[in-house]
Amino acid sequence: MPRNGYLRYEPSIEQPRPDEAKTIEAIVASIERTNVSSLAKHHRAIRQQHAKGQGFLRGELTVYDDLPNHLRQGMFATPRTYPIIVRLSTALGDIRSDRIRLPRGMAIKVIGVSGPKALPADNSTNQDILLVNHKSYFSDAAAYLSAQRIVFELEPRVPDFLLRLSGLLARGLVKLSNCTGIPIPMILNAIGDSGNNILGESFYSEGAIRFGDYVAKLCAAPNSESVLKFRGQPSFRDDSSVLNAVVEFFKKNSAEYELRAQLCTDLQRTPVEDASIDWPEEITPYQPLARITLPPQAADGPARRAYADDRLSFDPWRCLADHQPLGSIMRLRKEAYRKSSDFRRKPPTTEPTEPQHISEFPD
Repeated sequence: MPRNGYLRYEPSIEQPRPDEAKTIEAIVASIERTNVSSLAKHHRAIRQQHAKGQGFLRGELTVYDDLPNHLRQGMFATPRTYPIIVRLSTALGDIRSDRIRLPRGMAIKVIGVSGPKALPADNSTNQDILLVNHKSYFSDAAAYLSAQRIVFELEPRVPDFLLRLSGLLARGLVKLSNCTGIPIPMILNAIGDSGNNILGESFYSEGAIRFGDYVAKLCAAPNSESVLKFRGQPSFRDDSSVLNAVVEFFKKNSAEYELRAQLCTDLQRTPVEDASIDWPEEITPYQPLARITLPPQAADGPARRAYADDRLSFDPWRCLADHQPLGSIMRLRKEAYRKSSDFRRKPPTTEPTEPQHISEFPD
């Protein structure tokens, strides 16, 4: 343990269960079945999770120039500004009405990040950062397998009104859990999402990553009054509430978010293998890393939507070796995202692309 109190990264902090490979194999097989069902329903390949795009943005990520040494890691080692593409989304592997309150997502593609990559086959110069508006996730691959079989495979066949009813019941259980401290399954927290305006949400990584010499989780939080005012404001009045709010806002307004890191202190209180445990902020608070700026723009449109939804892919394993994803859920995502990407490459779908320059992103 270094003087600053943060756990140093070493490969041995990952401890896969003996049966993890078989569990991941079963999940991937289930994902394949879901992909085939979605293709038959929508006549095009869509994402297995966060299928509904809710805004497509270009902007910049500026690494702060006064970071302390323990935060000058990986892509944050040197102050500079990167062009970024941001895809906002809502969860599930189907395209549903926004009247159904679902978790929100923010996927960030940072363009022009150089350095050794986590995967040898990754020949891009991009760093993908995938975040959702829930701090915790399924504990590990085994917990995800249960949800994949019970919820995600069946969900495309469930009518909207039943999902809305399930959400109502889940929100009641979430409130009860918050009052009593009794934990509830992660899937209920997801189904019981509050449905607030996506622009005012804070977004979190679904597990830990290597952070150079250390281990961290990431967060992107509203940082300008223009979006802070949307915190806790509902956005589920009609079928396209989320997208409409984003499009209307960016017609005339800019937004600023702050990217932050929460560093691991020890594997008991801030575990890597169990993604369901929130790391206590009183022990290890989030620390500022970079500023995300999104100027006024057309946040939707045929060309931009086709590019972001059908051609772009976002993968937590498209990253520097210094930011390698860690833990059971992240190892699962390595295989799941690869399989999903392979499926989207098959005809009659559009060949995915990895941009080399921000100019490739349509206006």
